[in-house]
Amino acid sequence: MDKSFPAAVALGAAAGALAGVGLVLWQTKKPTKKPVDPSVMNRLRQSLVVPVVTVQDASQAAAMVQALVEGGLTCVEVVFRTACAEEAVRRMVEAEPRALVGAGTILTPQQAERAVQAGARFIVSPGLNPEVVHWCHAHGVVVIPGVATPTEVETAMRLGLEVLKFFPAEANGGVAALKAIGGPYSKLTFMPTGGVNESNLEKYLSLPQVACCGGSWMLPQDVVAQGDWRKIKSFAQEAFQLAQSIKRKGK
Repeated sequence: MDKSFPAAVALGAAAGALAGVGLVLWQTKKPTKKPVDPSVMNRLRQSLVVPVVTVQDASQAAAMVQALVEGGLTCVEVVFRTACAEEAVRRMVEAEPRALVGAGTILTPQQAERAVQAGARFIVSPGLNPEVVHWCHAHGVVVIPGVATPTEVETAMRLGLEVLKFFPAEANGGVAALKAIGGPYSKLTFMPTGGVNESNLEKYLSLPQVACCGGSWMLPQDVVAQGDWRKIKSFAQEAFQLAQSIKRKGK
């Protein structure tokens, strides 16, 4: 066997290892950040509850956001799981200037760019995608990526993040898990989403590390399909009043 072959293999393996290290460093390095509008995160914290909205028909977007805002819920996350999500964001922004509209289930920088161009003021993702985080930081956009483990939390910290989405909250152990995970990271705050509803909202909002909660219980699919916006407004009012009562109780 040619004696140069083992050396070539070793050299190739070393090059591959160095490339892998480079990729990890690129993924976890602290990116250059443009300043974000502090009012966005302040409004999310004040809202306590952020409706997570799936829009199947963009023609419903204006009436939907108006019902939510009139019910007291002024921050809305439109998930990019449907073909009309981008148009829904655009219509909500145009129809209701009192609303702070964001985009959720953002998986790529391209989706983030489309959402922001449509008027989204914040970006939420189900997992910790460094490419999405880098894009948002480079463009001065608030980004809240999903985490579920201490390792993901520390990776997010290295990316310069301070507000994270705990997702899926209930499937990952709920309040007890978030309390345990968030304990060592006192400077971070979380937006638990996934299984959060009126029955467990108080437990989440009572945690000092929780900034706000995302949920969709105030938007039953059958009621939305019927276009019963009066009922949606009523559900939003109930969610708003519940959150405010929990806040007052915690003072």
